[in-house]
Amino acid sequence: MHGRPPHRSRSPRFAWRIALRLSRRRALLPAVYALACAVTALAPAAHAEKADRDKPIFYQGDTGGANLGSKDGELTGNVVITQGTMTIHADRIVFHQNPDNSLSATAYGNPVTFREKRDDVDEYYEGFAQRAVYDGQQRLLELFDRALLKKNNDEIRSNYISYNAGTEVFKAEGRPDARPSEAGETLLGPRVRGVFQPQPKEEKGTPPKEDKGAQGKDAKEAQPKQEKSAKGTAAPKAGNPLPLKPDDSLSAPSGK
Repeated sequence: MHGRPPHRSRSPRFAWRIALRLSRRRALLPAVYALACAVTALAPAAHAEKADRDKPIFYQGDTGGANLGSKDGELTGNVVITQGTMTIHADRIVFHQNPDNSLSATAYGNPVTFREKRDDVDEYYEGFAQRAVYDGQQRLLELFDRALLKKNNDEIRSNYISYNAGTEVFKAEGRPDARPSEAGETLLGPRVRGVFQPQPKEEKGTPPKEDKGAQGKDAKEAQPKQEKSAKGTAAPKAGNPLPLKPDDSLSAPSGK
């Protein structure tokens, strides 16, 4: 019958190695913590325009109602809905709060106006149409019938425009007008029109100013050198020109 082998006591050298490893790990903990704090500090902060979905949705109109359970509603008459930097004005709006707190809405008006801040810059883009559909989860705006999309002085006109606020890419289609023109009104027809304004030119930097003190110093240092070189070279005296002597090595070829 075999018994357990006798317990061997660990040598002091082995215990010293374990203690050294533990001390090294403990020494690394402050460095790891400092690195984690630095990474957190360097993480880009959420921009206000992208954080619109984290803001409450305010809505008002002449008449309407909302379902507090499903977070949707319909408003009629001078309707205004805002969430963060986004604002919608319309005659009638059917809206819904998405699970991520973003807003989705279908608006009708003459016209509907939509306005929201652009990403990373202190500028807004604006949309105008007879009908607008906004998907807050995809940040996609669709404009129907006499649509106009503006960014500063740049604009695009068509009977259908879609705009992705995340990528700032728009798409326009020339569709037939949904109704006949009224008196004094020019319809768009199946055409897409737009304009891009000239971009501001960058001002060229002014050339660096020359150091007059350094120039004066260099000129003073160069002046004695010029005087010395002038003394070493004698100026030719005015008078008759030097006579030319024939060179015997050069002779005219003999005729054959």
